[in-house]
Amino acid sequence: MTRAAVFDVDGTLADTNHLHVTTWWEAFRQAGHHVPMHAVHRAVGLGAGDLIEYLLDPDRDRSGDSAISAAHTTLYGTYSDRLPAFRDAGRLLETLAARGWKVVLATSAGGGELSALRRAIAADDAISAVASADDIEEGKPAPDPVRHAMELAGAPADRSVFVGDTVWDMKAGTRAGVTCVGLLCGGIPRTDLTNAGAAAVHADPADLLAHLDDSPLGGGGAA
Repeated sequence: MTRAAVFDVDGTLADTNHLHVTTWWEAFRQAGHHVPMHAVHRAVGLGAGDLIEYLLDPDRDRSGDSAISAAHTTLYGTYSDRLPAFRDAGRLLETLAARGWKVVLATSAGGGELSALRRAIAADDAISAVASADDIEEGKPAPDPVRHAMELAGAPADRSVFVGDTVWDMKAGTRAGVTCVGLLCGGIPRTDLTNAGAAAVHADPADLLAHLDDSPLGGGGAA
């Protein structure tokens, strides 16, 4: 049976979470909202609309929300030619594909942003499909992104593993019924990832690759 290795991208394969924090913070500031960076960091991983809803007063005038999202896109876009992948991110995907896993990305990124991230990771031959936010009704922490990724891979939940770096990732994977692996490189504490459903936690893609055989992605793969 097909096995699916589903990966979040920002903060998991690419070292971009703090770029998102800075650019969201600036987008909020330009709109007159003073949101602490630590709060923005905890919200990274949510889709744009959900992130804004999570961070701002629910009784606010929402007419400016689209402008905030657009400002973030513009600000973040200034980094598109130099987005950094984590060490061994591409090698990890290539190794899994060589072992027979269907590698699928599950990300809220799209368009030019997704293209820039894929260039940074440099493992297109290993990626069989991408589940983007445009293809689903609800983003993380809803299970929709992970379920859609499994559908693209043609794999059942008990033969799938989801790797991510945020609490939202772990909740989405758990709700989809898959085994979750958390990475610390996105800046979220180990305990938070474990409490949200991570069955295993590694430092970053290089650490996961080095200990692949002892992880849920090693040996026979998902149970």
